[in-house]
Amino acid sequence: MSLDDASEIRLINKIVVHFGYLPTEQAVAEVANHVDRFWDPRMKRRLLELVDSKTTGFESVAVAAAALLR
Repeated sequence: MSLDDASEIRLINKIVVHFGYLPTEQAVAEVANHVDRFWDPRMKRRLLELVDSKTTGFESVAVAAAALLR
């Protein structure tokens, strides 16, 4: 399995789709809030590692939401 197929990428992109009806800035905030509230700390850490490694496959809203988690 490649990094681009990581479960964290698939999951956060699904969350982005869920909040897709919102304006971009609000969607970013809601995705970050969801991840912060419901994801295990290990999953959050892995998400940030994947974003830092420039792994492809992330929706742009997901990358922006990860930045808010820092």
